[in-house]
Amino acid sequence: MKERRHMKIKEIVSQHEIETQEELVRALEEAGFHVTQATISRDIKELQLIKVIGSNGRYKYAIPAQPAVVPEEALRRKIAEVFVSVARAGNLIVLKVMPGNAHSVGAMIDNVDMPGLLGTIAGDDTLLLICRDEEAAVRIETWLSS
Repeated sequence: MKERRHMKIKEIVSQHEIETQEELVRALEEAGFHVTQATISRDIKELQLIKVIGSNGRYKYAIPAQPAVVPEEALRRKIAEVFVSVARAGNLIVLKVMPGNAHSVGAMIDNVDMPGLLGTIAGDDTLLLICRDEEAAVRIETWLSS
């Protein structure tokens, strides 16, 4: 649910000039998401939304142009919360997480400097990490397991 809500928030702020959290709550409710202002406040922080000047000269929410760098410790905490299992086959790593968490973990992994990691593909509860070579995969698998 959270992942879908985050995707909807990004869509809303990309397509509409949302100036306040209350406006965002209303827009989400119209889209079928029943949320509180406190939830929206946390979502804004997690999505790292920023305020920019809109076409009307007033501030509105926006998605940052560049994804923020995720501290390695934040990724470790997130993985510890949702980790199910990890397995490696050659230069590929399959990371299983609790349902609904693969996209957020994948986004965090993509924004951490992990030498040898070429990219990630995320489903609902499974991530595929593609590494440059088997040596990098072993190193990353060990890091994920610790």
